[in-house]
Amino acid sequence: MDDSILKIGIIGPGRELCSEPLYNFGVELGRQLATPGRVFVCGGLGGFMEAVCNGVKQSLHTFHGQTLGFLPGTDRNAANPYIDVAVPTGMGLARNLLIVQTAEILIAAGGGAGTLSEIAFAWQSGKKVLCITCFEGWAKELAGRNLDDRFHGLLVPVVSIEEVNEVLRQIESVS
Repeated sequence: MDDSILKIGIIGPGRELCSEPLYNFGVELGRQLATPGRVFVCGGLGGFMEAVCNGVKQSLHTFHGQTLGFLPGTDRNAANPYIDVAVPTGMGLARNLLIVQTAEILIAAGGGAGTLSEIAFAWQSGKKVLCITCFEGWAKELAGRNLDDRFHGLLVPVVSIEEVNEVLRQIESVS
């Protein structure tokens, strides 16, 4: 993949834990963040990851290959309908590590235990996570905290789509 493309990990609750307001926020997040220089990496299923991919695909700046889903099972047809590239891993929850390792930065909203594991993997990998604080879950709970003494400031609290986009633009301007 082109090194000028920013790979953004999307982590948050699956279908069972994703509220309607969080889903709607995810759609708008994807719509506003989609640019030709960004690819979105997620777990490929429903909930928040589906919402963001849905928004990306509604954007005027979308392109084929912009949404990548690492699926826990072996059936590529299990992917949400907004995934361009479905990767059936057969790894179950271990696929969370693939999402984190592929992404250069992650965006977390809400979240249960799966999101918690992805945030922990990101922390251990020294990767920044933009933690959206306007929804209950692990992203809000951990925003601004340090998980241990290895790193500081990786779990960045953000309150709006504009703030997320500003951080992404800063990263892109340095690249």
